Amino acid sequence: MTHRLEPLLNPKSIAFVGASDKEGRIGGMPISLITRYGYEGKVFPVNPKYQEVFGLPCYADIESLPQPVDLAVLAIAAADVLAMLERCHAVGVKSAIVYAAGFAEEGEAGSALQKEIELFAESSGMVVAGPNCMGFANLNTQAHTAFASVFNTSSMQQGSGHVSLLTQSGNVCAAVYGLLRQLDVPVSHFINTGNEACVEFSEYLEYLAEDSHTEVVVGYIEQLRNGPRFLSACKTMSERDKMLIALKAGTTAKGAAAVQSHTSALAGDRRVYQAVFEQANVIEATDFAQMALLAQLARLRHRTAGRRVAVITMSGALGAILADRFIDAGLDLPDLPADVQAVLRKGIPDYGMVGNPVDVTGNVVNDPGFVHEVLAVLASTDALDAVVIYAPGYMLDRMADSIAAVATEYPRFMAAIDTGKASTRDTLRDAGVAVFDDLGRAVSALGPFLLWQERRQHAVLPSTAKTGADSAGSPAALAADSSVFSASATVTETQALAYLARFGVPVKDICSAGSMDEALTHAAALGYPVVLKIVSPDIAHKTEVGGVVLNVRTESELEQKYRDMMAGIAQLAPDARLEGVLVQKMETGGVELIVGARRDPVFGPMLTVGLGGVLTELYQDVQHSLLPVDADRVQALLRELIAFPLLDGYRNTPVADLAAACDAIVAVGDAMLAAPKSVEEVEVNPLLVRRKGDGAVALDALIVTGK
Repeated sequence: MTHRLEPLLNPKSIAFVGASDKEGRIGGMPISLITRYGYEGKVFPVNPKYQEVFGLPCYADIESLPQPVDLAVLAIAAADVLAMLERCHAVGVKSAIVYAAGFAEEGEAGSALQKEIELFAESSGMVVAGPNCMGFANLNTQAHTAFASVFNTSSMQQGSGHVSLLTQSGNVCAAVYGLLRQLDVPVSHFINTGNEACVEFSEYLEYLAEDSHTEVVVGYIEQLRNGPRFLSACKTMSERDKMLIALKAGTTAKGAAAVQSHTSALAGDRRVYQAVFEQANVIEATDFAQMALLAQLARLRHRTAGRRVAVITMSGALGAILADRFIDAGLDLPDLPADVQAVLRKGIPDYGMVGNPVDVTGNVVNDPGFVHEVLAVLASTDALDAVVIYAPGYMLDRMADSIAAVATEYPRFMAAIDTGKASTRDTLRDAGVAVFDDLGRAVSALGPFLLWQERRQHAVLPSTAKTGADSAGSPAALAADSSVFSASATVTETQALAYLARFGVPVKDICSAGSMDEALTHAAALGYPVVLKIVSPDIAHKTEVGGVVLNVRTESELEQKYRDMMAGIAQLAPDARLEGVLVQKMETGGVELIVGARRDPVFGPMLTVGLGGVLTELYQDVQHSLLPVDADRVQALLRELIAFPLLDGYRNTPVADLAAACDAIVAVGDAMLAAPKSVEEVEVNPLLVRRKGDGAVALDALIVTGK
């Protein structure tokens, strides 16, 4: 089935409304490019001022065209756009690009104009790109619709392109295109999305994921408007062995809901995008030059690769520098196995290193046979995923035949960093070796590329999560019918713990007391020491108002602490509705985690796990994941925490019950997925993880619903 963006991105005929015969004007530049580079489709300039534009017949109006066209490019004022779109639709135009600014980016009046375009596109079915858009280019057909001078200043590519640009900025699109052409990377599509009134980023990505000419997408993102569609497109990219490189701008946390829960404060914009990119195996770039280098590296993605790197140098100092830089980039330099070191030591003097990095010393190039032997053993050992050679240009030239031969013989990824001007760079590239001329740029590209290669071997996006009641009798339906989600917009801790327990979250005995006497009765039954916690639908963070008292050891102490707590709350939260206290058995030892789930406005249900307790927001030691998750995914998240050693017997402390923690965290995620859409967040803080074999328990819970 043909994608609906086909007439927009691969048009067979184009009309330019507002055409100009001047190359420097926006209505003239794309026609100039089309005629210069040999677009084979039909081109129809439209402007009553001209008889001819760049040697093409010019028509007085859109109604005068001799045939319907796939695409109309509107180089006209914002106020005239809607009427022209209606006229285009009336004569059978399938799609349109709106150059004009003056829409949603310019306040209330502009937003009203843009809304009219959106309604028109929805009712007519016409594909409308922009507004506030530079236009596109399909470099494989030379269908230029962009007024981008970069096509005049960059070298013309030969043959078909395989890298497509998809950006939310025309200037970024042009800048990265120029860098790609400097590296002689052939480009397929040049797409900048403008205001995305009718076609948003994820739909373009969906098209490129299915496009047979596109192998790599280089994207610039300011905001995604359809997270689920983006993830679906990423899944298609992965299934078709394509690479997405993305630079996300505006990554500061919004913090709008931070007052409601720790989870909101921790799950800021930047962290969520980073987590989603990693899970969807998107390479997150930090600058334009890095994006271009990664796109160039993509041609080598068929070679076996991963994070375990061997570094070969002619200098111990350079080996140390590279080791530091690669490790900082998230890669590993494992010590080489004894049998590999034995092969290296046969030709490397005692003062040369054979562990990793490998200092082969300058003398090694005098023996080409040994160079080949060294490279072959590194390219074949199971202890490595990639080999990087750092050498001055003249030495690289002397090693080039051996490097090329090994790269041809073995599928392992190999890269060379040339500190001079080796004459054999093209020979090495033809053999499948990545060649760099700068250490910093090499590390910048190789770090994320090799990690992407490792992730792609097991990257699996979770299935689309269903939320709310699915069917009668299902856990989701039972949860949705629960009285905890009544007309009231608030949920007490007692209700939250009871709800979570239904999904398997381990909770302590819930003893609610409406008076001091009831609290004393519960404490006697539980056994001292106990904890007192205020119950109020108006107090989300109890510790901030003195609503939690720990380690109450006697009846008399409970009486005093109860009175003090109530008096303090009366001062700090005088308007809060008080429904009594919870009495719980005091827990000691163990590791405290925070477990939260929230509805991200872009991507939907997200999980947050991290170091819990009162220091959660201070340390910000958290990891995020799309929901649903399983125990293996949760364990991987926990192992990424800086505080993970606390769960793993740090300094002879007891090893924690990791399996129980994972089961509890999965259950919190399930509870979020089953909750009705009115539930915005579910949080357990802390989840106390006891020593191995003793399980875990939720000590405090919070559910935030829409007001």
